[in-house]
Amino acid sequence: MPTTDVYTEEDKRLIVEAHLPNFDEKDVEVRVDGDILELRAEKHEQEKDKTKKYVVRESSSSFYRRIRLPEIADKDAIDADMKDGLLKVVVPFRQLPEPKKIVIKSQKK
Repeated sequence: MPTTDVYTEEDKRLIVEAHLPNFDEKDVEVRVDGDILELRAEKHEQEKDKTKKYVVRESSSSFYRRIRLPEIADKDAIDADMKDGLLKVVVPFRQLPEPKKIVIKSQKK
């Protein structure tokens, strides 16, 4: 069963790592739907006997995760990389403006 690690890095980005050892990059799809990050992997294999007209072995594997993105996620800057069965998705956070201090004025009577 594939595992998924979700964590923040220096409070500047969200990291999602999906361990998909039996999948190739072509089997994996990463999408953003509103405030949801979707990870999907699907693999179908067939092994045929060339001398006969039937399938000898057929297998199928799938993986699906939905992760709600934080409000400060920069959805236009999401990056995904896959190497040696590890899918790594980096979701940077937008820089929020610093809080503005409001000066309290005293009213003289």
